[in-house]
Amino acid sequence: MDEEEEEEVIQPQEQSCWAALPDVCLQRVFWWLGDRDRSRAALVCRKWNQMMYSADLWRYRTITFRGRPSMIHMSEFESALWYVKKFGHYLEHLEIKFLNAYNVVLTKKFQVTMGGLLSCLGKSNNRLKSFSIQHLELDRLVWRNSIRSSLLKSLSFFLKKMGKHLDHLSLKGTRLTVEQGCHTLNSLSYMRNGNMVSELNIEDFFSHHLAVYGSSQFNKTMATFHNLTSLTLNYNCISDELLETLSENTTGILRTMNIKCHIHDPHGQVVWGMSWAKLARQANNLKVNFFFERIMKHEHLARILLQEIPVRSISLRSCYFSEPDWSMRPTLMDLLPSFRNTLQKLTFEFNNNHESLDEQLHVLILACRNLFYFKIWAFLDVKFVERILKSQEEGQCALRTLKVRIYTNKYDTNEEDRILREIYRKYRKLIDSELNYFVITYPAI
Repeated sequence: MDEEEEEEVIQPQEQSCWAALPDVCLQRVFWWLGDRDRSRAALVCRKWNQMMYSADLWRYRTITFRGRPSMIHMSEFESALWYVKKFGHYLEHLEIKFLNAYNVVLTKKFQVTMGGLLSCLGKSNNRLKSFSIQHLELDRLVWRNSIRSSLLKSLSFFLKKMGKHLDHLSLKGTRLTVEQGCHTLNSLSYMRNGNMVSELNIEDFFSHHLAVYGSSQFNKTMATFHNLTSLTLNYNCISDELLETLSENTTGILRTMNIKCHIHDPHGQVVWGMSWAKLARQANNLKVNFFFERIMKHEHLARILLQEIPVRSISLRSCYFSEPDWSMRPTLMDLLPSFRNTLQKLTFEFNNNHESLDEQLHVLILACRNLFYFKIWAFLDVKFVERILKSQEEGQCALRTLKVRIYTNKYDTNEEDRILREIYRKYRKLIDSELNYFVITYPAI
């Protein structure tokens, strides 16, 4: 048999193998392809063309718009519209990102694209469960009033259409006025007494410096949410009235509250412990997670972290900012131990160059017997790590994650690194069997 005859025999066999590829395998191949490659593959044969229109391929989608003035990136706007028109009716989970918008031309292009995209999706889709559009920062100057108004109009109309389907909604970082924000959220319950959303993320949804907690309009808007199991928002939204509303509308189902408190947000309101206690009784599985940005003084934290709150995790971040009159000791010794029975996660990032906190941190870890996650970036002695590992070995704590960045004022950290290697060798068996372990030294000069 010559080579031509051999090729004629083998080629049909190879084609038959591809043709007989099970749908589940072929679908997996298409899953890893980009839109352009999927379109090309769909031209191979009828079976591959049918696979192109498999609903499983198009249920999840992240559409990213980049604020860069190039032909490649401008085509992202056109491809997003093409996708929604062709496959938008399959969508169940959609995430939209608009990165680094820095001029009016790009914001206008984004607004026009989103108008078409949301309009098309509202007409063709009746199965969308999750919608996320984050970090628009509409209070920036690159958003002209007319562009902002048109975008919000499109978004509100879309939420009116999809409110009866949506289960998860994230509008993080939109930065609106109280009136604009409430109008947008009210679109979900248009012509109805409530909406179906169970997970709502409105962190940084309102612009900085706004005392949302004093707005009756906001509390009325939140009263339309009857199915919340998870709520993420800023502390400048928290009030006795809001907690009362949540107690009445989410009895027994609210499980998670994520609360961010930023230095630029007003946080001087008085919230009574009895309001938190009532909410905790009504939602007996509630866990509250706090994230503090550059709010480190004990008197400020104590006004927020009331003992009646079922706190699950606390994150305190000051980055590299330092104040001479600030001390972390009262917080570590007096405030945080109040949550020893509920606290499970602790994250610290602060500049404590003016005081040593090794002993206080160690005592706090031992006091919180349910603590399984501990992360800290701070000025520490390398022996601090060994003390924690020794306590873990002796069963005094039950950590599963230990992440430590040890700040030092020295350029040369060779000696500290050597000690850390010795500590690792000493407790290697413990670390490998029980811990997600990451420890380094970092010259903070």
